[in-house]
Amino acid sequence: MRRVPVLIATAASLALAGTAYAHPKLLSANPSANATVAKPTHIELHFSEKLMPAFSKAELTMAAMPGMAAMKMASVAKLGPDGRTLIVTPNGPLPHGRYSVAWQVVSTDTHKVAGSYAFAVK
Repeated sequence: MRRVPVLIATAASLALAGTAYAHPKLLSANPSANATVAKPTHIELHFSEKLMPAFSKAELTMAAMPGMAAMKMASVAKLGPDGRTLIVTPNGPLPHGRYSVAWQVVSTDTHKVAGSYAFAVK
């Protein structure tokens, strides 16, 4: 008789283990990490899962240069039509220099995932 509750508990734990959610992962970016590109009009971050627009954002920063501190660049981040792409559009052309993109996204699993990468504009 004691075997039945143990078997039920084991079956239940195996069933619940299969419902674990994955976190969104950055699959690719354009411009890509460490790339040197001509002045991009926007930056695309492609993720493995659909994102929640209200909790997904990105910040574009120009790296410090001699005589100038690092500077946040005015930009707008919004989801693309596929729901998996975060598109960052600077308010104006990006001058020559190094940039970092710091992103934070939330998918339907409600866990926040963040990261960053750098690229250069020639």
